[in-house]
Amino acid sequence: MNENIKILTALGQSLWYDNIERRLLENGQLEAMIARGEVRGVTSNPSIFKQAIANSSDYDSALVPMAWSGWDAERIFWQLAVEDIRQACDLFKPLYDGSGAGDGFVSLEVNPLLANDSQGTIMQVQELWDRVDRPNLMVKIPATPQGIPAIRTSIAAGVNVNVTLIFSLERYHEVMEAYLAGLEERLAAGQPLERIASVASFFVSRVDTKVDGRLPEDSPLRGRAAIANARLAYAAFQETFKGPRWEALEAHGARLQRPLWASTSTKNPAYVDTLYVDNLIGAHTVNTVPPQTLEAFRDHGSARETITWELERACQDLEELERLDIHMKQVTEELEHEGVKAFADAFTELLGTIEQRGQAAVDQLGYLATSVSKRIAEMEAQSVPERLWKGDASLWTEDPVGQEEVGRRLGWLDLPDSSANALPAWREFSKKVRREGIQRVLLLGMGGSSLAPEVLSNTFAALQPDAAQDATCLAVLDSTDPAQVAAAARDFPPDKSLYLVSSKSGGTAEVQALLAYFWELSGGEGARFVAITDPGTPLEALARERSFRDVFLADAQVGGRFSALSAFGLVPGALLGLDLERLLERAGWMKVQCEDGVPAGRNPGLVLGAVLADSTLQGRDKLTILADAPLISFGAWLEQLIAESSGKDGKGLLPVDREPLGPASTYGADRIFVYLRRSGEYDDQVAALMAGGHPVLVLPVSDAYDLGAEFYRWEVATAVTCHILGVNAFDQPDVEDAKQHARDKISEYQREGRLDEGECISMGNAASALKAFLKAAHAGEYIAVNAFLPRTQPFINNLQVFRVALREQTGCATTLGFGPRYLHSTGQFHKGGPANGIFLLITADPRQDIDVPEQRFTFGTLQRAQALGDYEALKGRGRRVLHLHLSNLNDIERLHDAL
Repeated sequence: MNENIKILTALGQSLWYDNIERRLLENGQLEAMIARGEVRGVTSNPSIFKQAIANSSDYDSALVPMAWSGWDAERIFWQLAVEDIRQACDLFKPLYDGSGAGDGFVSLEVNPLLANDSQGTIMQVQELWDRVDRPNLMVKIPATPQGIPAIRTSIAAGVNVNVTLIFSLERYHEVMEAYLAGLEERLAAGQPLERIASVASFFVSRVDTKVDGRLPEDSPLRGRAAIANARLAYAAFQETFKGPRWEALEAHGARLQRPLWASTSTKNPAYVDTLYVDNLIGAHTVNTVPPQTLEAFRDHGSARETITWELERACQDLEELERLDIHMKQVTEELEHEGVKAFADAFTELLGTIEQRGQAAVDQLGYLATSVSKRIAEMEAQSVPERLWKGDASLWTEDPVGQEEVGRRLGWLDLPDSSANALPAWREFSKKVRREGIQRVLLLGMGGSSLAPEVLSNTFAALQPDAAQDATCLAVLDSTDPAQVAAAARDFPPDKSLYLVSSKSGGTAEVQALLAYFWELSGGEGARFVAITDPGTPLEALARERSFRDVFLADAQVGGRFSALSAFGLVPGALLGLDLERLLERAGWMKVQCEDGVPAGRNPGLVLGAVLADSTLQGRDKLTILADAPLISFGAWLEQLIAESSGKDGKGLLPVDREPLGPASTYGADRIFVYLRRSGEYDDQVAALMAGGHPVLVLPVSDAYDLGAEFYRWEVATAVTCHILGVNAFDQPDVEDAKQHARDKISEYQREGRLDEGECISMGNAASALKAFLKAAHAGEYIAVNAFLPRTQPFINNLQVFRVALREQTGCATTLGFGPRYLHSTGQFHKGGPANGIFLLITADPRQDIDVPEQRFTFGTLQRAQALGDYEALKGRGRRVLHLHLSNLNDIERLHDAL
C-alpha cells in the first residue's frame, strides 16, 4: 500500500474511487487497486457513465444485441450499469466481508430526472436494490427536498443509501435526521439494523468555484469556503451521532452515517491538486476521488488528521462572506439546483449517445429489426434460454431417438468450465514436447477435429506472432490428395515432428489412411504420435496398443462441430503456446452473458441466433462471411458449424465463406452478411452494402483471445437458429450417405481394379457443358464448386476467380469446398438442406500417386472414390450435378476461360 494512503486509512478515512468503466473491471485494474489497498469503494453517477460509454467502444458488444432486440436507450443503460455495478460489488465483496460490512461499497445513482419525485425515487431505489442484489450496493439518492423522504423510507426498507448532492449545512441536518428516523422506523418494525449502511456525500470543490467567482482576485478568502463548509459539516456529524437517541440505535447495531467528501478534484489550477484531500482527513469519513486526484495524493499528498482544524476560523470565514454579501444559503441553493440539472443533463446526453449507437446497430439489420425484436420476445415468453440450459431436447425435435441424441450432445455448454480442469495436463504435455526440441506438429484430422486448431494456429500467427516464441509450428492435414500428403510428409518428417491423430469417432476413413501412411513413414515409432479421441473408440485402443506418446480423451457429450473448446481444440492450442486460461476466460465471459437468468434481449448468442433464423425465414438464407485478414480462417469453422447443424429436412442457412466481395448491386435479396471486424478493411464496403439494403452484422474482435468468446457465441447462436428453423442442430443424418457410396466405390476398385467415372465431362467439352448447366441457375440459388484438388494457393486463386465469374453470369451465391474436407462440413447441407443448390464437381488425375499402407489402393484412388461417392449421393437426392474432370492439373488455369 502507498504510504500516504496507509496513513490516511489508519486515521479512519476510506478512499473511494469516483470512477467506473467496463475496461477497469475487465482488465483487472480495479481488482489490483483493491488488492493494494488503494481504494475501499467505488462511486458512480450519470456523468461518469456518460464518459465511460461515450468515450469508448467497451460497451458496444453488450449494447448491440440489446438494440437488435428492440430495447430503448434507458433500458439498455440500466442493464449496462447494473452489470458494471454487480461486477464491482463482487470485486469488493472480500473487503466488505473482511471489514465487517464497514467498507467495500459500490454506489449506483437513481435516475436524476426523479430528483423532485419522492415516490418515483422510492420505487426505483427498491428496484435497483433488488436488481443488483448485492449486500455491498449503495443506492444514491439526491438530497433535494423531495429526496429527503425517499432517504428515510429506503433506510427503513433496509437499503444502503449514499445521499448525494449535499451542499448546505441545513440540508445536511435534514439528511442525518432522515437517516436516524429511517433506522428508528426499521427498529420499531422489528427489523435488524446491523448491516444498514449510509454515507452523506457533501460536495466540496464546487463551493469554492461558486464563491471564488464572487470574490476579488486578491481576496484571502478564495479557496477557503469549501473546506470551512465541510469542516463545520463534520462538527455537525460529531454532534448528531452522540447522546441518548443515537446510543439507543447503536445498541441495536446501527452504524454511523459517515460524511463523504465528494467533488474533491480541484477546479482551479492555481490550487494544490490535493487540496480537498489533504485538508479533510479524519475518522469515520470517506473521500471519493477521481483518478487524477488519487494519483496526485499517492504521489505528493499530505496524510495527517486535518478535519477538525481551525473550526473557529471556518466560522469566521463564512461570517466574513456574509458581510461581503455572499450568502452561503444562496450559494448552496444554486449549487443544488445546478447539480441536479448537471446530472439530469448528463443522463439525457448519455441516453442520446446510447440511442445513437443503438440506432447504428439497428441499421445493420435493416427491415429485419422489427421481426427480430418480436422473435426475441417470443423466445423469452417460451422460456427458450431456460430450456436450453436445462437440456430440453424438445427445443429441436419431438422424435424420441433424436431427443436421445440431443441429450448426449449438450456438454459444449459447460466447456469453458469443464475444460479448465484438464489444462494442467495439457500444459505439461506441451512443455515436455518443447523441452525435447520438437518444433513441428502435424494434425491429422477432419471437420470438427481439425478446423478449430487451424483457426487458432492461423489467427494467433497473424495477430500475436510473438505471443509464444517457444511454441511449435502446427499445421493441419485434412486431405487425401496425394500432392498434399506428400507435401506434409516433406515438411513434417518423423525425426523432427509430432503427429496428432485427431478423430472423435476414431474411425474416420481419411484419418485412418493418413495414420497408416505416417505410421509407416516413422517406422512405427509410437513416441511420435498422440491421439485425441472420445473414450472407447477404435483409435484409443489402437493408440494404447501401439504405445502412442499420449492419448487425450475428449468429452463424449460434445459433438464434433461444437468441440472447439474441448481437447480437440485446446490440446493443439497448448502446443501452440497459447494462454489457454485466457482463452477459456473469454469463453466463460460469453457463457455468463448467455446463461439462463440473463434477459433474452441481452443474450448475445440468443439474439444472434434470432437474427440468423429470421433472416433465413425471410429468404435471406445465404450468410456471407466477411473477415479482416487476420481472422479469415474463422469462416471455415463457422461454415461447418452452421451448415452441418442447420442443413437438413430441406431447411437451412448456407454460409458463404471467402467469396470475393463485389459491389452492393451484385447481390440479391437472399443475402445477409456478417463482418468479423478487426482493423476495418471492409468498412467502406459494409457501408455500401447497408446503403444497398443488405443487412450486415458487424462483430468486433479485439484480439486473438476473443476467439474463445466467438466460438461460444456462435455455438449458442447456431443452436437457437436451428430451434427456430425447426431442425435438430446435433445430428447429421445425410453425411453417412456419401461415405457409404465412397466405401462402395473402394470395394468396386478392389474387385475390378478400376473406378466407374460415370457421367464425366472432359476439359474439351467444358465450355458447352457449363453453358448448358448454368442455364438452370435461378435467382436465390447457389452454386457449390467442390474441387477434389490440392488445397494450395495457386488452386485457391484460380478457383476464386472462377467463382466470381460464376456469380457474374448467374447472380447466384457461390461456395468453394475442397474434397474430402467439405464432406465433413457443407456436405450435410448439400444433401439435407434446401434443394436450391447447383453442384460443380471438379476432379483431376494426380501428378504422382501414393499408396495407402496395408490397403490395395492409393490416396488418389481414395480421393476419387470420395468424389464419385458424393456425386452419386447428390444425384440420389435429385440435386443438379456436373462432374468436370481435368485431364491434368494445369487445366485449372483454363477453367475460367471455359465460361
